[in-house]
Amino acid sequence: MEESIIYAKKYLEDLLSFFGLNTDVYTTSEDEVIELNIPSTHLNGFLIGNRGDTVRSLQFLVSQALRNNGYEYSRVNVDVADYKKQRADHLAEVAQEWIKRVKDTNEDFALKPMSPADRRTVHKVASAAGLLTESVGEGRDRHIVLKPGDGSISKTNDLEIKDSKVEELESETTEE
Repeated sequence: MEESIIYAKKYLEDLLSFFGLNTDVYTTSEDEVIELNIPSTHLNGFLIGNRGDTVRSLQFLVSQALRNNGYEYSRVNVDVADYKKQRADHLAEVAQEWIKRVKDTNEDFALKPMSPADRRTVHKVASAAGLLTESVGEGRDRHIVLKPGDGSISKTNDLEIKDSKVEELESETTEE
């Protein structure tokens, strides 16, 4: 794993140098995932991109470079100035309201489509709260359905999320 981490760090630093950014990338590993953290710089907005597209692209490039060069570990998570961490924390807070709604109504609740990273966050928070979760759909339409976890039969509620905190989260992602 150590060789994979060193290669991924060097590859990302070299990639950033093409943009004129000479910075140290901080690395850790957790559950066979290489975590690469780019510190805050004047290029944060550029490196994050619209709705995190650029940071996901950087992540893909590093992961592919590891695979193409035969490294044992190729799962990579790239974060710029803790953007993904802050987003996950905010999403976890919003998910608490969805969880409360499911527990209060004892009905399934279908969320809007979201990225794989956001779905993982919601799965984790909902499971910790005792709910069952299911990912439904394909590609960009893939979304989570939250279900009561007490084993009771629940009614399906296909209402989409309309509360202000979700709209706030969506507006934050469109501004980046």
